[in-house]
Amino acid sequence: MMDSKELRNALEAILFVTNEPVTLDSLVDAFGEAERAPIVEQLEEIRRNLETNFGGFMLEQTAGGWRLATRPEHEPTLKKYFAKKGENRLSLAALETLAIIAYRQPVTAPEVSDLRGVNSTAVIRTLLERRMIRVAGRKNVVGSPFLYRTTKDFLVHFGLNDVRDLPRLEEFGDLVGENLNDDVVMAISSAELTRPEEMIEITDEAEREVAEAEAREELAALEDDEA
Repeated sequence: MMDSKELRNALEAILFVTNEPVTLDSLVDAFGEAERAPIVEQLEEIRRNLETNFGGFMLEQTAGGWRLATRPEHEPTLKKYFAKKGENRLSLAALETLAIIAYRQPVTAPEVSDLRGVNSTAVIRTLLERRMIRVAGRKNVVGSPFLYRTTKDFLVHFGLNDVRDLPRLEEFGDLVGENLNDDVVMAISSAELTRPEEMIEITDEAEREVAEAEAREELAALEDDEA
């Protein structure tokens, strides 16, 4: 059995080489079904040490897991260092669409377009391909349109542990670093939520993959119709 220091060092090694947040369950498995309490204790110790030393990075909980992350105050320097960082930046249209889906999920593509006041099928398809959103099911109305939700990648991108950690809608612009259109914010605030009885949820992963392929094809076809 590892002592506390050995366990802490091993945890630091795992966190260092992992790009995505590491869940507590996966850490327990990595140490051969070890007790959860000592692992949590050492994760908290790592976090405290990093906070005390106040270096260039920190340990944070996000998307249901743990990861090493750079401190927010270093973002301007990092943006200058990574010349291509801007290529991964989300457009204002994508941020508006994400805001609608995040605060009114699950929601259909026509509903997103209606709330934005502009056809959003191309943006939705891009977000689906970038795995920022996923197909959650179909809405039990005429045409059975696909319903969309945000994903774990969305949480990671914005440093959130859960969708319940989203700020107030009026503060979403501060989170994403952009000022959202006031009309869009007002439209989101007044929009009705999809009721549970209106949703035909997809829970099987294989079925979801098929649905998302169909959704991408459907969105692409709608884009062609608009062209």
